[in-house]
Amino acid sequence: MAGKKKKFIGKKFEALHRSRELAVQFLCSLEICPEQDFTESLELFFSMDVTQDDKPEVKERCRNLSAEVWKRKGEIDEVLLRIVTGWRPERMVSVDRTILRLMILEGFMMKSLPVGSAITEAKNLANDYGTKDSSRFVNGVMCKAAKYFGASENAGD
Repeated sequence: MAGKKKKFIGKKFEALHRSRELAVQFLCSLEICPEQDFTESLELFFSMDVTQDDKPEVKERCRNLSAEVWKRKGEIDEVLLRIVTGWRPERMVSVDRTILRLMILEGFMMKSLPVGSAITEAKNLANDYGTKDSSRFVNGVMCKAAKYFGASENAGD
């Protein structure tokens, strides 16, 4: 019985991680040409081969996360301006900025996952999609975000 539960948790985590991966990819592509229609761009993104094997619930979560980040990016960027000294959000590497927007929104503003999990997930995404320095930079910003929002890095873990 315990083995089945562990396997279920693993699959659930994989689906959540995959939805975040897709959201990062989509939001980065949308930033290249921000005047694109969000809905049309997302449908085009989902029609690509990169998403053909993804389950509908993964795509729906990606859609919801992406829409919320896109809608609230000004608000999230204000947070970034307060916690990252010497770097305006538009000067950050696009992938790093996108990961930070997503994980600050999800971990601190929406509070839909524990702080430690949000920091770890941000580092993992930065490791997979960013530059060689991205993981360290994103980790530092996420730790500053935890302090800014008054959250403990270990809260909820």
